[in-house]
Amino acid sequence: MDQHIAEAIGRPDLIRLDDRLVCLRFETMKAVSALAAVRHLLDTGVVRRGDTLLDSSSGIYAYALALACHRHGMRCHIVGSTTVDRTLCAQLAVLGATLERMEPCDDLKLDQKRRVERIHGILAEHPEYHWMRQYHDDIHYLGYRAVAERIRRSTGGGGALTVVGGVGSGASTGALARYLREDSPDVELVGVQPFGSVTFGAEHVADPEIIIAGIGSSIPFGNVSHASYDTLHWISFDAALAGSVDLLRRHAVFAGLSTGAGYLAARWERSRAPERTVLFIAADTGHRYVDSVYARHGEAAAVDSLAPRQVTARAELALPWSRMHWNRAPGGRPPGHRNN
Repeated sequence: MDQHIAEAIGRPDLIRLDDRLVCLRFETMKAVSALAAVRHLLDTGVVRRGDTLLDSSSGIYAYALALACHRHGMRCHIVGSTTVDRTLCAQLAVLGATLERMEPCDDLKLDQKRRVERIHGILAEHPEYHWMRQYHDDIHYLGYRAVAERIRRSTGGGGALTVVGGVGSGASTGALARYLREDSPDVELVGVQPFGSVTFGAEHVADPEIIIAGIGSSIPFGNVSHASYDTLHWISFDAALAGSVDLLRRHAVFAGLSTGAGYLAARWERSRAPERTVLFIAADTGHRYVDSVYARHGEAAAVDSLAPRQVTARAELALPWSRMHWNRAPGGRPPGHRNN
């Protein structure tokens, strides 16, 4: 029996949607990483019960950290972006977390920069606070070991397995690949990015809609292990919307926009590798996307009409969907290419 709701929220479902296509579905994925990170900090004496944990978030991590703090008797302070919606604001308040929402800003890079600056300001005023650094500290990998073990058991040992997921911080996809490859080095990892993200060098291609919340970044993240990824997909808002709508219509899975993008990429990878099982990550539910995505279901393109542009250099990236062999190259630059 679980001792706290956060443990149940963080436990994913494994759903076989089709032959060789599996969905790893979370209610709130980052509860896994936040719970394990806070527990580790307590166990190692870095923090004590009653201390204040601090971080910046666009939404999901704020909820996860608030739950972990509630579970372990900690205080929680969040510097949030304008994407933190009314429902989450109410949840955070009742859970006892404090939220500072930044002023509205159309420039994502400026929004992230201002949030980080505010974090430094808070730490100057309260040096006793502990900054969780969700985007930089690979302590957030720890919670995914148990998830990897479950995947290994459910898929027959992890061999001939491809994992597909959005890359915001490196915690979920990077951690799963690390732990699964301990027994099965041939596990392949496919990262999904929005256009405009600097993480794998697509900042020169703008998506006229939005950068997908929860994946991608306008600033470098320290816990992304570029050398873990075999393949990258860059997917636009419109294509991700089509994926989200098809996933709900075809398989009844109601999930966020990054999941729609991952679903598209997973379908494509499965069609190219008939010998492999392809598992994609559904990081959260679709509730905060009702207006921006699901209410627009009539606009969704048929997913069978969509296909990625295969590129060999980042200069070739183009909307609505591009794919590149990354070949586990380190440092954010694919091998064998210059000026890309």
